[in-house]
Amino acid sequence: MKLIQLRYLVAVAENDLNITQAARVLHAAQPGVSKQLKQLEDELGFALFERKGRALVKPTDAGNKVIDRASQIVRQARSIKALAAELRKDDAGSLSIATTHTQARYVLPQVLKRFRDKYPKVRLHLHQGNSEQIADLAATDRIDFAIATGASPIFSGLVRLPCYRWHRCIVVPHGHPLGELPKPSFADLAQHPLVTYSFSFSGPASLVELFAEEGLTPNVALTAWDSDVIKKYVREGLGVGIIANVAIDGVEDADLKVRDASHLFPVHTTWAGFRRGVLLRGYMYDFLQMLAPHLAPRVVQAAENADNQDAVDREFASVKIPFLR
Repeated sequence: MKLIQLRYLVAVAENDLNITQAARVLHAAQPGVSKQLKQLEDELGFALFERKGRALVKPTDAGNKVIDRASQIVRQARSIKALAAELRKDDAGSLSIATTHTQARYVLPQVLKRFRDKYPKVRLHLHQGNSEQIADLAATDRIDFAIATGASPIFSGLVRLPCYRWHRCIVVPHGHPLGELPKPSFADLAQHPLVTYSFSFSGPASLVELFAEEGLTPNVALTAWDSDVIKKYVREGLGVGIIANVAIDGVEDADLKVRDASHLFPVHTTWAGFRRGVLLRGYMYDFLQMLAPHLAPRVVQAAENADNQDAVDREFASVKIPFLR
């Protein structure tokens, strides 16, 4: 059994059993990929896939178990390569991050500037997307860190470290009646069309549920993933904006009236996550501490060694997670 056979097997599984696409990702020839899979099946003594003609239909039960174990081995092999560079005290490499628009636009610029100043040889890759897109990038090992908010099951495969907390705020043009209220209520908000994030519609403490607890129904006029788009709609008079307080720029948004909404909506915690078992480079530990000062290397390493996310959460139960203002 060869490592290259396991790499080919994992690539085929990650590319919807499309050998042509897997070969393209691997920069290999399709016949070579097919040959290695066949040799692996011959050595194991059973089929890894059900086939219809030359096409792979689905993994067999045994195939699923082998693919799962092969994925772990391939990840560990990648970690060994990273370990070799770390032992050489190599300060070059790459750092790939996936996050939402709000984090990329309002939180990360200063962090990444500091990081680039310290590690000019490290190639930075920043991907923006919604939760599903970020989870997909993490699941297929295309990023080093995911930075997101919430405890969605789609992130269950990641070690998640709490970085900072934030709350929602209300934004309206100057002169809007809500701008004159120090603490608008749900009843006040229900009298106006709302513009907010798409994810506010689902999950625990969703916008709809919070209004329903007050016997009210929100009039949601528009939704968007992008904080800047929401603020644009507010400026155009299309509704009252409900966005993350970290998405407010004191200079650029001086034309908007901002009202705190922490008395209405729950606190949110943004975390940084990585695949369990992946070796973190020295500069990756530095990035985490630049992002959240309480994430010292020893703290992150303790989370790496934890058996599951519950154990990680217990490690941080006594840590005071800062609020971003």
